[in-house]
Amino acid sequence: MNVVITGGGGFLGRKLAERLSRRGRLRGADGNEETIERITLVDVSPSPQSSDGRLVYVTADIADPEVMQRLIDEDTVSIFHLAAIVSGMAEADFDLGMRINLDATRLLLETCRARGHRPRIVFTSSVAVYGGELPETVLEATAVHPQTSYGTQKAIAELLIADYTRRGFVDGRMLRLPTITVRPGRPNAAASSFASGIIREPLNGETAVCPVGEKARLWVMSPATVIECLIAAHDIEAGALGVSRILNLPGLSVTVGDMVESLARVAGREVTSRIRFERDPRIERMVDSWPGACDASRARALGFPSDENFDAIVRRYIEDELAGKPSA
Repeated sequence: MNVVITGGGGFLGRKLAERLSRRGRLRGADGNEETIERITLVDVSPSPQSSDGRLVYVTADIADPEVMQRLIDEDTVSIFHLAAIVSGMAEADFDLGMRINLDATRLLLETCRARGHRPRIVFTSSVAVYGGELPETVLEATAVHPQTSYGTQKAIAELLIADYTRRGFVDGRMLRLPTITVRPGRPNAAASSFASGIIREPLNGETAVCPVGEKARLWVMSPATVIECLIAAHDIEAGALGVSRILNLPGLSVTVGDMVESLARVAGREVTSRIRFERDPRIERMVDSWPGACDASRARALGFPSDENFDAIVRRYIEDELAGKPSA
């Protein structure tokens, strides 16, 4: 079995590859587990090499047809399509967002159609497809009305994958991801970047600037749980999903104030004193358009994992990324 991960140089792509490498197997088209022989990680940014011979790193532009032709062959039975221009950057650079979030997705689907081998595609969509006047808890059936270019591009990609699946060209599974926190590393251009920054930077002994108020509500999930959800989405039988291949993942509904209080309980008030609130109307408008809670009952019934609470998310980050101890 050969697996392709687009956006493989990103945090989630690397984590997914590591998890698949340890796992060693995925379910094939017939429902039986198969051995993973190769995992190709493609990203526009150079990725670190690995001693694991099954991991192949490709630095390339997925919107280039020649690149896609090289990546997807008849032996590529599983594709995790994670590559994306994040929300803030897609809003700032419309052409770039359209090229990667939409055009490259269509190119991937067309390449699979031409190969004729109907691979499984797990696509990371986003709750940013929702927007406007939303109910307190958003349902999978709630009409999409994105308020950002990023959300619009994700919504269109969902429809494309659904139709290519209906036509039998691919076997698509689409996950509307919550905000992922806590991400290690440095802040990125995503409008939701602060959701990691207000935990990560204080734990690193640095000041964090939060651009939204304490009452802002987010639908969140930890990186580790997202990775397990990606694998669960791949391995689930198509028949169990029914007509709709789109799933809201079982996140946690928390306010920014709740997140700060969790950090205080886990790491102490001295750490949370490093958070400074400087509200940014541009970021607030985008965040306010996202749902603060989603109905994920279908994903839960299908056995998708969820985080226990936000305290557990903070503790997991400290264990995994800080060797169990915050910086002074």
